Amino acid sequence: MPVLTAQHLSKSFGARTLLDDVSLTLRSAERVGLVGANGSGKSTLARILAGVEPADGGSIAQRRGATVVYLGQDPSLPADQTAREVVASGLTELARARARHEALGLELPQASADRTPALLAELAATDAEIERLGGWDVQHRVESIMGHLGIARPDARVDAMSGGERRRVGLARALVSRPSLLILDEPTNHLEIEAIEWLEQFLVEDHEGALLLITHDRYVLDNVVQRTLELERGHLHAYEGGYEAYLEAKAEREDFEARTEQNRRNFLRRELEWLRRRPKARTGKQKARIQRAESARADRPPPEARAASMSLEAVRTGKTILELRDVAIEVGGRRLVTGLTFALTAGDRVGIVGKNGSGKTTLLRAILGEHPIASGSLVVGQSTRIAFLDQERTGLDPALSIFDNVAGARARVEIGGRSLDMRSYLEQFLFDTDQQRQPVGSVSGGERARVALARMLLGRANLVMLDEPTNDLDVSALGALEAMLIDFDGSALVVTHDRWFLDRVATSILAFEDDGRVVHYPGSYDVYRSLRAARDEERANAAAAASPPPSRTQPPPQVDTRKKGLSWAERNELEGIMTRIADAEGTVARLEAELADPSLYASGSGADVKDRITRLERARHDVSTLMERWEQLETKRGTI
Repeated sequence: MPVLTAQHLSKSFGARTLLDDVSLTLRSAERVGLVGANGSGKSTLARILAGVEPADGGSIAQRRGATVVYLGQDPSLPADQTAREVVASGLTELARARARHEALGLELPQASADRTPALLAELAATDAEIERLGGWDVQHRVESIMGHLGIARPDARVDAMSGGERRRVGLARALVSRPSLLILDEPTNHLEIEAIEWLEQFLVEDHEGALLLITHDRYVLDNVVQRTLELERGHLHAYEGGYEAYLEAKAEREDFEARTEQNRRNFLRRELEWLRRRPKARTGKQKARIQRAESARADRPPPEARAASMSLEAVRTGKTILELRDVAIEVGGRRLVTGLTFALTAGDRVGIVGKNGSGKTTLLRAILGEHPIASGSLVVGQSTRIAFLDQERTGLDPALSIFDNVAGARARVEIGGRSLDMRSYLEQFLFDTDQQRQPVGSVSGGERARVALARMLLGRANLVMLDEPTNDLDVSALGALEAMLIDFDGSALVVTHDRWFLDRVATSILAFEDDGRVVHYPGSYDVYRSLRAARDEERANAAAAASPPPSRTQPPPQVDTRKKGLSWAERNELEGIMTRIADAEGTVARLEAELADPSLYASGSGADVKDRITRLERARHDVSTLMERWEQLETKRGTI
């Protein structure tokens, strides 16, 4: 069943057309990905579908009663609220349903006999809606989602948070709301890898509504979406499947267009040859042939797809590039890195991963000499020349044009042994001549990232350090950046959460783990995950083997209740908790049956109805609390 249908949408900014006769349908529980080049209009289309921005033309029909929640790249959050309050504000639909449930309970005792069945039916429907939205006790859901997304300061006001923290708060609010249609614009930016993997699972298993997902995270597209839409030159192309299926289908479409264009050219060549022979007689058949040739000549071939191109000229590398010996790094008295020993050699491309706030960016700053080390030694080779891209893209003046930000006083640049004027250089980053005049402050996040890359790659270096370079970049730019790093003759340190990028580029992984430990793993991200899983399993087995054997004077502990550290009191609690859960569920069932009985309302006693509703809410809360406690005990025992 469709949740939202858009017909013939159009949108232009000046002479630039972003949407040209765009139509689409989003169905219940369908997960759809939206891809396209930076600046192609994906975010604009999302805002139009969410009702945040008007279209120039076309129409949008939304299913009656459907709710739409939109998370933009820069979410607007109330400045005077804490993160927890903002996330809980996403429960507006639940609050509305609960208020309606209470009102129905008060209305029923005074209702007439013919009105009572309708009220009972509405009460049952409202009860089902409350359960769909999370039930009567959802605070644990709020806390769980905040924890999984890495919101470490739930009681801090959002106006004191960084941009990345604010985005995580906005994402948590959107996920809590359980809308009929969830529209997410680049939700994985500023998320650590563990949070991205949790988000993938949540969107596949927990989100029951429709989903429109704008992202350039190719793993997320492949793991989550069922259908991929591509916005290209104002037109929308639809492909079944995730990212890999989209690439295959897009290649087939482009091959078909290329064959069609070749056939058109061959037809034109044959017809022009015939026309040049100038036959004396101009029969009706010959005139029709001339018209066909003129029509084919008037047809415009499809524009060729543009691809970004990036390169960096490497300088000679010395014997020492970068060496760290027993390095410790602190921030505000907190130890982030302990005992890091690591040496970078020529050709190394090291991916750096870890939780937000673990010290990844601080390590890069220490290498640049912008942050002191607490102990140890950090040596940057005398011949080492560093090209650095920070995740905030600082150094760009939003008031200046793209051209002026990159070119400065330069008129030409040397790239790969050939001289280019600056306009041609910027065209390699997909900025045409007109767009080069735009102020940087007016372009999209992905275009801003390309401006920063174009500026960084003007120099010469033998060590590239990139801090979250993949944020906001489209697939074309990501491919160009990957190719540049693979072809680069120097070395690279890359902080990123993009697993696809790491699998393509990284020759090893530097992983920030718990307690300030930083471990160097060989290979790509997939290899790192396998090695870390094997290491964790080996440690668990070693710990189990090192456990002292049970005393001979005492019987061995019972396997079903005494392993994994349960205390005597906890074992007794676990043995009896299922009975308590069953009793609480029985109370819920009995009260629901009583409230569904029309004779209750025939007496006209509103106090009895209100008392049963209060007891039902309390009983449901007891079931939820007992189930949560059962999960805690079973987890501690090691069963789940």
